[in-house]
Amino acid sequence: MSDQLQPKPLEPVPTVERVTQFTPADLNDLCDATDAAIEDGGGFGWLRLPPRETLERFWQGVIAMPSRILLVARLDGVICGTCQLVKPPHNNEAQAHSVQLTTNFVAPWARGHGLATLLIKEAEKAAIEEGARVINLDVRDTLQSAMKLYESLGFERIGTHPCYAIVDDKVIKGHYYCKVLS
Repeated sequence: MSDQLQPKPLEPVPTVERVTQFTPADLNDLCDATDAAIEDGGGFGWLRLPPRETLERFWQGVIAMPSRILLVARLDGVICGTCQLVKPPHNNEAQAHSVQLTTNFVAPWARGHGLATLLIKEAEKAAIEEGARVINLDVRDTLQSAMKLYESLGFERIGTHPCYAIVDDKVIKGHYYCKVLS
């Protein structure tokens, strides 16, 4: 059969959306993606896989909290990554202009499709919609590709914590970033 008659493979479709509730399938996909991120060493604090019930409760708790905005990345409709924006408590008027970006990851099997960039750009839009003028985040020194991505998107490194985390009995530095939104 000639190359002209061969059907072209479909390109994967990457999307990002804000989530306020889960279908059972979405919660399962999100837990699977979280497991993959933890196993790859980017589990936003987790070093070992927690029981599935713990992950499910964690994610259900995220969407139940009005101070959190959950964004999920999908590849062909399957949740494969996430990030959250955490708003400051109401009594913190001095920092009401800022949000914290956290739990940002894309499962290893879904990388290379621009989802990490899409997540951060959508997080910036959501932050602006919430009235934020600044996004803050912190990241382990071992996550060099994440730091390069943040810096390429205009985040400025503003500090380093020499004893940010301990992984396998090794002290790991952490870095703090911020971005002023326009």
